[in-house]
Amino acid sequence: MDPVMRIVLAIVGAFAGATLGGAGSRFFDTLIGAFSGYAAADLSYIRASLRTLDEDFARLKNSVARGTDAFVAQSTSAPVPPSRTEPPPPTVTDSPPAPEPPPASDSPRAPEPPRASEPPPVPVAAPAPASAPAPASAPATDGPSWSRAPEPPNAIIDGIRRFFGGGNLLVRSGVIVLFFGIAFLLRYVAEHTRVPIEYRLSGVALGGLALLVLGWRLRSSRPGFALSIQGGAVGILYLTVFAALHLYALMPPLAAFALLTSIAVLSALLAVKQDSQSLALLGITGGFLAPILASNGNGDHVFLFGYYAVLNAGILLVAWFKSWRGLNIAGFVFTFGIGTVWGALTYQAADFATTEPFLILFFLFYVGIAVLFTWRQPPRLRGYVDGSLVFGTPLVVFGLQASMLHGRRFALAYSALAVSALYLGIAALLKRRRDDTQRLLIEAFLALGVVFLTVAAPLALGSRWNAGAWALEGGALVWIGCRQDRLLSRLFGTLLLVAAGFLLANQFSFVGEFPTLPWNAYGAVLLVSGASIGAAGNLQVFAQSRRHTEAVLANLLFCWGAFWWSLGGLAELEHFAPAGGLAAAALTFLSLTALGASLLHRRLPLPAAVAVAMAQFPIMLTCACAIAATQSHPFEHGGWIAWPVAFVCFYATLYRHETSLASQAAGALHVVSAWLLIALSSWETEWTVDLLVHGSRAWPTVAWAIVPAAALAVIALGVRRLPWPLARHREPYFVVAVGLALALAVWSLVTEFSMAGDVAPLPYLPLLNPVDIVQLFVLLVLWRGWRAIRALPSLTEAGVDPRVPAFALAAMGFLWLNASLLRTLHQWIRVPWSLAGMLQSTVTQTTLSIFWAGLALAAMLFATRKSDRQIWFAGAALLAIVIAKLFFVDLSSIGSIERIVSFIGVGVLMLVIGYYSPLPPRPSQRS
Repeated sequence: MDPVMRIVLAIVGAFAGATLGGAGSRFFDTLIGAFSGYAAADLSYIRASLRTLDEDFARLKNSVARGTDAFVAQSTSAPVPPSRTEPPPPTVTDSPPAPEPPPASDSPRAPEPPRASEPPPVPVAAPAPASAPAPASAPATDGPSWSRAPEPPNAIIDGIRRFFGGGNLLVRSGVIVLFFGIAFLLRYVAEHTRVPIEYRLSGVALGGLALLVLGWRLRSSRPGFALSIQGGAVGILYLTVFAALHLYALMPPLAAFALLTSIAVLSALLAVKQDSQSLALLGITGGFLAPILASNGNGDHVFLFGYYAVLNAGILLVAWFKSWRGLNIAGFVFTFGIGTVWGALTYQAADFATTEPFLILFFLFYVGIAVLFTWRQPPRLRGYVDGSLVFGTPLVVFGLQASMLHGRRFALAYSALAVSALYLGIAALLKRRRDDTQRLLIEAFLALGVVFLTVAAPLALGSRWNAGAWALEGGALVWIGCRQDRLLSRLFGTLLLVAAGFLLANQFSFVGEFPTLPWNAYGAVLLVSGASIGAAGNLQVFAQSRRHTEAVLANLLFCWGAFWWSLGGLAELEHFAPAGGLAAAALTFLSLTALGASLLHRRLPLPAAVAVAMAQFPIMLTCACAIAATQSHPFEHGGWIAWPVAFVCFYATLYRHETSLASQAAGALHVVSAWLLIALSSWETEWTVDLLVHGSRAWPTVAWAIVPAAALAVIALGVRRLPWPLARHREPYFVVAVGLALALAVWSLVTEFSMAGDVAPLPYLPLLNPVDIVQLFVLLVLWRGWRAIRALPSLTEAGVDPRVPAFALAAMGFLWLNASLLRTLHQWIRVPWSLAGMLQSTVTQTTLSIFWAGLALAAMLFATRKSDRQIWFAGAALLAIVIAKLFFVDLSSIGSIERIVSFIGVGVLMLVIGYYSPLPPRPSQRS
């Protein structure tokens, strides 16, 4: 039955039980209804499967018989020439003949409409008349064929239709109603009549025996009806014996258990003899529900669990002969479900001595049933492992054991050690049989043995290791679910891994911005992280080969494991790194984690691994912002190790995975990472220069431009020479170069107007001081960078006029020369370093006039040599400005020697210009 149908019918049964039950026992009535709905769902599926197999077998037998008869008739008769008056032999078609109607009391179910995913059945072709030839389109067949058996239901609507539309719906419903009716009759008679209870129970038992005999007599003629009657009879006998023992004390416990054992053995033998899993399920369901239906709420748990031990012994006996998974799961659910409810409601510490033996016994029962289930598979399924029993049994039992021990961790550790020894011992015994079909079961038991052996010792240290146990259990369930293609195991294992992480979360605490962990908790973090990443690997391999949709689950599990690895590692840094170096240690750890995720991507090609690796850069940005507010330079407190390691890891991962990223994303990472690297390097260079040179603020100021200018030079020179990253990502690094150029231009302007030339402890020398040297270096780098990027297509597409950057560079050079001249005047002749002082200084004005005229002369001579009209006109414009300055500024200094020098000097230079370059060069003269 589809798991959804089991859940639906269990909910329906629970609702019916809660509605019909009494106020004092509503909880148990709801539980009874849920179990009954679940059992009815399983019974419906088994009955439908048996009915389908019977019908298919009958059709196959009839088809084979018809084909054989036709063959014999053709081989024994004399060959006769074909005649139009003789009817052709019957053609065997793909559709089987209609089966004979069974008896009315157990009629077959109504024919189902064809599913949307299956073609409609081909109707049986009627024999053609003698005068008409056979249709040409009729397909010829070489032998009998039959229709395909319907698949198990896989949808809620289909499952409900199968349950309520089956042929023996009345029988199944009647057995269930009769069982509940007898239970209610026993309670009513006990409360309202005075007939001796011995007679009442004897009458019920005789009725159950009569039903059992009737079902046995009808096993051949009415198999479906007979099996349902036998199952109900077995449940009635269970109910009667338990009532006689537990409610009325009419027989000693030894006799009651003997009878219960006999009933269990009888029902098991009947089910095995008739090969009917439905009978076994009916009997077991009635047996488990009998004590709950007959209970008055004051029972003894020893009798209850002893009775359930007898029932489970019967299931184990059936498992020796038959591999019936539905029966095993039903017993498992009833036993541990009812046991868990009892423990939650009434268990006390004083009950441990009388409860623990039953828990151990039930655990051994279902470990043995899991082994027998694998042994008794048909040849085509030999070695198939029931993951629900193999992994569910230790999980449930160990959880109940932990609840019963009430925090006694050492006792729980010994229990885990005993469970580990049991699983490892069974695996060793199975290994000695040298049966390859049991390899999967051996591997599962070895995994469980290792899990409990790993959990045994840490359990004594704290409850946090429960998270480790859940993580290992979840990883094992995901592994077995991938090996057997079982969705439920994979989902349950994933839920366990997620639950393990949440259980581990309460172990963390925060001191400031960093998490902390107790000393002995990091091992559990490693278990959760390793199990999650290992499960992600198993799911990824499974998704690539079978089910691609589960790749999403694999990526989520990988991220879950990487998260706990990172959080646990950060928490452990507190125990090893000094307080001031936590940020650097965290950056180093997370960078190495990102590099590890990148390397792991080779073996585990998950997109999540790339995402974890690329998440390093946001972490680097966060750390950079943090240290900018708290540290004096990036290499402080261990940063001299952290930042180089971070950038090496980042560029290594970016080189490996940039092809899997979008081109825009990869380009953005290159741009922003380059700016971050240059900014941090400039900051560190400025701090180092300031530390080494104890003088004026000019030294650290000019140090800010060294690294950006060097980076721009590297980009300009290496954009055609370095294959990666410059040549491959030319356009992104063009953006970096433009940003650096703008930053250097702003720095140059600010420095020219703010630096007065104080370069102590060195004396000031024009053009040979740190300020002018770095300014000249910046201008040369900007000019070289412009030459490198002006041919890029992006510049042309952006509509940038090439003359604008050239004019900007010329203007920056002109300003630098003037600033250097003014700094020289300030340092040598003590001209005040202010705008008002410079304007009032006649020496400054005279020097500027002669200097500008000299620049105009040089520009115009250069233009004449190079036949460049634009440069000539620029020099002429500057000369015009000088002339205007002479008459509007310098002329105001009447009677001063500076005015005379200005006019004479500028006049001489104009004569030289008029001699060598009187006119702009012709356009045709340009080379």
